[in-house]
Amino acid sequence: MPQFVVHSVPGSPYGRAVLATLIEKGADFRFAAVAPMAMKAPEHMARHPFGRVPVIEHGDFRLFETQAIVRYIDRAFGGPALTPADPKAAGLMDQAMNICDWYFFQGVNSTIGFQRVVGPRVMGSTPDMEIIKAAMPRARQVFAVLDSLLAGRPYFAGDQVSLADLMLAAQIDFFVDIPEWAELGAPQANVSSWIARMNARPSMKGTTWDAVTAMANTPRA
Repeated sequence: MPQFVVHSVPGSPYGRAVLATLIEKGADFRFAAVAPMAMKAPEHMARHPFGRVPVIEHGDFRLFETQAIVRYIDRAFGGPALTPADPKAAGLMDQAMNICDWYFFQGVNSTIGFQRVVGPRVMGSTPDMEIIKAAMPRARQVFAVLDSLLAGRPYFAGDQVSLADLMLAAQIDFFVDIPEWAELGAPQANVSSWIARMNARPSMKGTTWDAVTAMANTPRA
């Protein structure tokens, strides 16, 4: 099977979800770094018509959009299944993946995570506390919903890690070391214990911002 090539920006939570999926599956891959300012450049626009990341190449096959990518990896490659066989469990996975895209990233990580983590690290900016304050009601709601979905189960689809866990962990890990965690994550016992379990996995340890920066354009052994 040809090697996967992952085009993404170091630090991208969506890129991290793809990389973590590849590690969980034991797949061979290479990370090809895309500079943040180059996402709208013609070279990258030829890969992704909307100028976003990640994009994968697998032989002569190219795919963009994270949900499509991680589902393809799970279907195309051997190793542990990351999609439950049970229809109800698969439904829970799909539900959590959509929450990740539409409610957690949009309006929560794209604002609080950007202000606290991405902006200071990439651009040297200072967090805008008014933007963070405005995003907090939505953030409280989303964290509470996620906590309720983990009640009685170790992972979002049940007893085993699924694609939903990998996508959400890549997003929620932005919050663990910022001040807002004390209000958003720490009081949610299910979320707190879940992210600790996820961050202990090799797939998460191997895809931190620093780890992905180090692997940029380097073939995986």
